[in-house]
Amino acid sequence: MREANSSSVVVVDFWGNGFGMRVRIALEEKGIKYEYREEDLTNPQRSQLVLDMNPVRKSVPILIHQGQPVCDSAAILGYIDETWKDGFPSLLPRDPYDRAIARFWTHFLDNKVFSTQAMFLKSKSDRAKEESKNELIGELKQLEAVLGDEQYFGGANFGYLDVVLIPFSSMFYGYESHGNFKLEEECPKLSAWVKRCLARDSVRKVLPDSVEMYELHKKFYGIE
Repeated sequence: MREANSSSVVVVDFWGNGFGMRVRIALEEKGIKYEYREEDLTNPQRSQLVLDMNPVRKSVPILIHQGQPVCDSAAILGYIDETWKDGFPSLLPRDPYDRAIARFWTHFLDNKVFSTQAMFLKSKSDRAKEESKNELIGELKQLEAVLGDEQYFGGANFGYLDVVLIPFSSMFYGYESHGNFKLEEECPKLSAWVKRCLARDSVRKVLPDSVEMYELHKKFYGIE
């Protein structure tokens, strides 16, 4: 497998940022060496590097390749797949329809599941918490239906949608603890998929400890 010069590839991210985990997993899957620079998102002040590389949104993740920044996790994944193509494993499906479907569910995750997660964790009343919990479980079941009986969302191969979704699993412990339910009972196929993904070096090296992730979110959302 060909390798990129590590000095030419830099990832700016925060350890508990699920969107940034996607970028690092994709690079690990491709076998691309990179330099990781931690941005402390618990500090409201952004570093000069972030301000220079992403002046529009002032957020991470940021992929810096040969001095040029690429921002937004979905855009970065597409860039990685297109830049390191020949001789490297592909993430996006080859079929145009399958590629469109993968992007559709990515949009669903980023714009629906993520907001439902935030609503669930921020809920103060028992009723609101229960309603948002049920909505979140329902969305995870929709994703489980997409997975079906396949090994991965990419079929027999770990692919784009697997990379996009697996960082969310680092909060599954938090979902269960916060909502007092077992995801393995609600979504057994999705739970089995998580275990298969965690057996991969690329995923295991990047995903943080689930308890630490929940503790981080408890502080962020003011959960007692």
